[in-house]
Amino acid sequence: MPAIGIDLGTTNSCLSIVEGGVPEVVVNAEGERTTPSVVAFTKDGERLVGALAQRQSAMNPARTVSSVKRHMGTSWRKDVDGKDLSPQELSAMILRKLRRDAERFTGQDVTDAVITVPAYFNDMQRNATKDAGAIAGLNVLRIINEPTAAALAYGLDHGDSQLVMVYDLGGGTFDVSVIEIADGVIEVLSTAGNNHLGGDDFDERLTEHLISAFEAQSGVSLTGDEMARQRVREAAEAAKRELSSLESTTVNLPYLAQGPEGPVHLEQTVTRTQFDQLTRDLVDATTDAVNQALNDAGIAASELGEVLLVGGSTRIPAVQEHVRRLTGKTPSSSINPDECVAKGAAIQAATLSAARSGCTDLMPRGGDLLLLDVIPISFAIETVGGVATRVIERNTTLPVHYEQVFTTAASFQTKVEINVMQGERPMAADNRSIGKFMLKGIKRAPAGTPQINVSFDIDANGILTVTAKDLGTGNEQSITITDSERLSDEEIQQAIRDAERYEAEDAAKRASMEERTEAEQLVAQAQEKLKESGKEMDKDDKRRLKASVANVQRCLAKRPEKMKEEDKANFTSAVSELKSLLP
Repeated sequence: MPAIGIDLGTTNSCLSIVEGGVPEVVVNAEGERTTPSVVAFTKDGERLVGALAQRQSAMNPARTVSSVKRHMGTSWRKDVDGKDLSPQELSAMILRKLRRDAERFTGQDVTDAVITVPAYFNDMQRNATKDAGAIAGLNVLRIINEPTAAALAYGLDHGDSQLVMVYDLGGGTFDVSVIEIADGVIEVLSTAGNNHLGGDDFDERLTEHLISAFEAQSGVSLTGDEMARQRVREAAEAAKRELSSLESTTVNLPYLAQGPEGPVHLEQTVTRTQFDQLTRDLVDATTDAVNQALNDAGIAASELGEVLLVGGSTRIPAVQEHVRRLTGKTPSSSINPDECVAKGAAIQAATLSAARSGCTDLMPRGGDLLLLDVIPISFAIETVGGVATRVIERNTTLPVHYEQVFTTAASFQTKVEINVMQGERPMAADNRSIGKFMLKGIKRAPAGTPQINVSFDIDANGILTVTAKDLGTGNEQSITITDSERLSDEEIQQAIRDAERYEAEDAAKRASMEERTEAEQLVAQAQEKLKESGKEMDKDDKRRLKASVANVQRCLAKRPEKMKEEDKANFTSAVSELKSLLP
């Protein structure tokens, strides 16, 4: 069974699989190499994913969801017709479509996958991504960082010893990693980034600029007109792409809104200089992360052998020039910024699959590369006085095992709550709490007497698990992780059932539409036959054909969603009968 690599992106997602030892991008059902990370719901309850969802977004903005990745690991929900959908469930719809594309491509069932995440994703965001994979029916072999995946794809053909910086500016996130490639080992030395900086922000700047210009010229406000604003967003994204190769472009949106004297149109020329001015601070915002990554790795920019640009937003000329100024290097053009992350994930997927099965035929060419990743954000524990006591430092190589002995702060405590955080700030309140661990059943004793050994294990996915042991009694104690923003096991199983049910319903709807199309074609064919050969036909044959056509037409007159099981059976029977009467 093949294992796939998935780049689950904010704006677009990409799927890859290793064939003949080489990672290949899988073309989706629409014939494209990337799939828009967009989900939509029709009024009839049908779920649309990818290009189909994106195409109808301007006409159906309230039921269309994009940039879900920015909400992973949070309590954000999307209300669709009274049902709250989590980021995990929405992302699973995208992953399920990619999985089906992979199965269509390979002709086999596909369940094993490696999914990439931004290097700066925290524990909750990584867990949420893994949960999304489970809901989509995928066995997630590994969660790996996007810059690391890009370096893996690059290292497959560039195994010479060198230091590489991966500058990854995608649709919604930004990461930069310093990676060393040497002696068949790809080792991440440092990583830094921003989970809320990406192409979406560039689009929003240009969108607001166009709306302001339109309102100033026409006197018509677009406030509250979500359909018009969505049209402007789509035009802004298209203009951004055009400005990567042109010095200016014209945005033309006819009939954008209704004014006092009739329809009002938007026609606005935008130059690359204007766009650069609007987004200069966004480009500059990547500077600190680049410097931090270099400092944490303990190297100067002049020591870098290559700088790899990853993510569609790195096509912006101002971004490329900024990277050139920061590093003194002309970025490499040897990898495709939209596809290299998925290819790296596919390499890792094939390597893990080969190791599990023992089948060396599955191993990618150069698959003996060893991948050593790091923790992007430090782990800390809240101690007395609200201090964040650092437990595991950022850029520690994965996997990690760490133990520390804790004790009680007050006399005769029978339980201890340990608040675990991720962040770099000295005070607990300034960091992100990722879980609270409650240790119960402690023997009553003076403060400082109980000895509680807490062990922290971070796996290759960067996901934390915790166990505890009371050294006084030798008994292991259970610790409950309470994270309100994660889905429970029961919620995940329910989401899996919902996904399978909706997939079956969508398949039934497609089958119904195909049957109706076939019925309409048969009716047209029969009517043409009656028109051309009616006089020559046997009277009984003619009567049967006319009756059969009428029967099918009666069935077609009923709305699909109103048809009962008996109606559907009659429809299928009527179509079958009409088909038998035609050559």
